[in-house]
Amino acid sequence: MNDVSNSDVTSSNLAGAPTSLHEHAAAKASSASEADTTPAVFNAAVESMHAARLRPEITLGTIRPPQRLAPYSHAIGLEVGDAQDSDVDIVPTDSDGDAFGRLILLHDPGAEEAWEGAMRLVAYIQADMDDAVAGDPLLPDVAWEWLNEAMESNGATHTNLGGTVTSTASVRFGEIGGPPRAYQLEMRASWTAEGLDLAPHVEAFAQVLANVAGLPPEGVTELSR
Repeated sequence: MNDVSNSDVTSSNLAGAPTSLHEHAAAKASSASEADTTPAVFNAAVESMHAARLRPEITLGTIRPPQRLAPYSHAIGLEVGDAQDSDVDIVPTDSDGDAFGRLILLHDPGAEEAWEGAMRLVAYIQADMDDAVAGDPLLPDVAWEWLNEAMESNGATHTNLGGTVTSTASVRFGEIGGPPRAYQLEMRASWTAEGLDLAPHVEAFAQVLANVAGLPPEGVTELSR
C-alpha cells in the first residue's frame, strides 16, 4: 500500500510502443486481461465521474493518471474556457488555459484503514489571478472555504480531507516574454469519497475551479464594459 500525499502526484512517462506483431499481440492480451480483472466498484466509480453535470464554460476529458500510487487509478482534466467555444473533443492539458485542474481517483482495497475507505481522490488546481485578488492575504483561506462549501452543497460526502493552498507572485526580468508580473493560485487537496457515486465530487471540484477562475455564478451574465 502506498501512502499518498498531495505532493505525490506527478506525470509518468508514456510507455513505449510494441516493436513487433508478437509484442503488439502480447500487449493487447495484457490490456484485455487487465480490463477483465478491474474491480466492478472501480469501473462504476470511474463511470460516475464522467456523468457529472458541468457548466458550459468547463471542459472535461480523460488524462493519463499517475502510476504506482495505487493498484487502480483514473484521472480527468478540467479547464475553464469560453462557453461558446467549448469543444468536447479537446482534452484539457496542464497549461492550455488560465485555469485548469486535475482530479485523480485512486483505488486500493488494501488501504481502507489508512484512507478510511477504498476510494481516494487527489485534486490539483492552478489559476492565474489578477493583482487585486492575489494581494488579499486571506485568499488561501477563502479558496479552502470554497472547497468545503462546494463539497457540502453538492452532497460530496467524504472523510480525511486535507491539503494546501498557495498564492505566488512572479516578476520577469530581462529578455523574457510575458507580463512583467504574474500571480497564480495553486490548490492541492485529497479526500476519501464515501460511496461509489463520484459525480458530486467532480461537480464540487468544478465549482471550486469556476470560483478560482473568477466565473460569475451560474445563471448570471456579466455585462460588457
